[in-house]
Amino acid sequence: MTNTIVVIVGLGLLVLILLAGILARMFRKAGPNEALIVFGFRGPRVIKGHGTIIFPMVENCRELSLELMSFDVAPQQDLYTKQGVAVTVEAVAQIKVRSDQESILTAAEQFLTKTPPQREGLIRLVMEGHLRGIIGQLTVEQIVKEPEMVADRMRSTCADDMSKMGLEVVSFTIKEVRDKNEYITNMGRPDIARIKRDADVAAVEAERDTAIRRANALRESAVAKAAADQERVIAETQSLAKQAEAQRDLDIQKAQFAEQSRRQQAQADKAYELQTNVMQQQVVAEQVKVMQIEKEQQIKVQDAEILRHEKELIATVLKDAEIQRQRIEALAAAEKARLTMEAEGRASAIRTQGEAEAAVIFQKGEAEAKAMNIKAEAYQEWSQAAVVDKLISSLPDVVRAMSEPLAKVDKVTIVSTGSDGAAGASKLTGDMAKIAAQVPALFEALSGMDLRELMSNVKSMRSRPNGGSANGSSTIDGK
Repeated sequence: MTNTIVVIVGLGLLVLILLAGILARMFRKAGPNEALIVFGFRGPRVIKGHGTIIFPMVENCRELSLELMSFDVAPQQDLYTKQGVAVTVEAVAQIKVRSDQESILTAAEQFLTKTPPQREGLIRLVMEGHLRGIIGQLTVEQIVKEPEMVADRMRSTCADDMSKMGLEVVSFTIKEVRDKNEYITNMGRPDIARIKRDADVAAVEAERDTAIRRANALRESAVAKAAADQERVIAETQSLAKQAEAQRDLDIQKAQFAEQSRRQQAQADKAYELQTNVMQQQVVAEQVKVMQIEKEQQIKVQDAEILRHEKELIATVLKDAEIQRQRIEALAAAEKARLTMEAEGRASAIRTQGEAEAAVIFQKGEAEAKAMNIKAEAYQEWSQAAVVDKLISSLPDVVRAMSEPLAKVDKVTIVSTGSDGAAGASKLTGDMAKIAAQVPALFEALSGMDLRELMSNVKSMRSRPNGGSANGSSTIDGK
C-alpha cells in the first residue's frame, strides 16, 4: 500500500514537471529591445516588454529587433550640386523601428523575413536617393558650411518613406564632402588670402603707428624745448612790465592829484550855476501856476456856457415834442371822426347802392362818349412834341411784347466761340439790346415819320421862351 502511494505521488510529480516544461516551452518573452510578432488562429499580435503563451501547432512567433540601426550612406556615384560640381558625400544615418504597434506590424511585414544586411541595403538605397535629390538643390558652399540644414532636409524628406516602412530617422550626419576638382579646397583660398591681406595690413599699420608715435615723441620734445624758451622770454618780459607798471602808477597818482584839484574847482563853479538855474526854475514854476489858474477859469466859463446851451436845447426839444404830441392827438381825433363818418356813410351807401349803380352806368356811357370826342379833338390838336411823348411812353410796351416769346423759353443753351468779343450770357443781353435798337426803325417804317426830325423839332420848341410849338397849339411841360 505504501509503495502504491509512492508510485502515485511520483507519477504526479512527473506529470507536474512535464506540464511545467511544456508550459515553459510555450511561454515566450519579449525583451525591451525587441518585439515579438505572434501570428496564428488569434490573429497577428505584437508583444513588447512582456510575455505570452504560444500554443504549439496553431500559433507561431518571430522576433523583430527594435534596436538602433547605424549604417553609412555613401553613394558610389558622384553627386552633382546645383552648380554642376561633382562631389562625394559620406554620411551616417541612425534608423529605428517606430514604437507604436501599427509601425511594428508594418516593419514586420517589410523586413521580418530579411537578414539585417538586406534590410540595411533597402534602407540605404532610399536614403541615397533622397540625398542625391537634396544635393542637387544646394550649392557646394551650402553643403560644406551648413551641414545641419542638409541633415534637417534629409530627415523631413525621408520621413514619409520611412513611415511607410514603419521606420523613423533618428539622426543624419554628414561625415565628409569631397570633390575631384579641388573646388572645396579652392573655396577657402579667398578667405586665406583675405586673412593674409589683413595680417599684412595690420603689420603695416603697426609700423605706421610706431612711426607716428616716434614723430609725436620728437614733436613733444621740440614743443617742450620751445615752451621752456617761451617761459624764459615771458619771465624777462614780466620783469620789464613790472618796472613799466611802477612808473605808470607813479604817473597815474600824479595825474589823479591834478584831476582832483581841477574837479573841486569845477564843482565850485558848477554849484554856482546850479543855484542860478534853481532860481530860474522857481520863477518859471510860478508863471506856470498863474497860467494854470487862468486855464481853469476859462474851463469853468466854458462849462457854464455848455450847461446853458444844453438847457436851451432841452427846452427847445421838449417844446417841439409837446407840439408834436398835440399834433398827433389832433390827427388821432380827426381820424376817429373820419372813421365815424365813414361808418355812417357806409350804412347810407348800402341803401342807395341800387340807385347809384344805375346812375353810374348811365354816367359811364355818357363819359366814354365825351372822352372819345375829347380824344379825337386832342389828336387833332397834338403837336409833334405830343407825338414824341406818346412814342417814348409806348416804347417799353413794344420792347416787352417783342421779348415776351423769349420769357416762355424753358431752357437756353448758349454756344459761343468768343470770336466777336462777346461770349456766354453777355452775347444774349447784347442780342436783346440790338432788338430794342430796332424799335425806332420799326416806328419809322409803320408811321412814315422820321424820328430824328421829330426829336430835333422838340428840341427847337424847348428852346423857345414859352416852350410852345410852331402854331402855338400845345406846350411841352418838361417832358
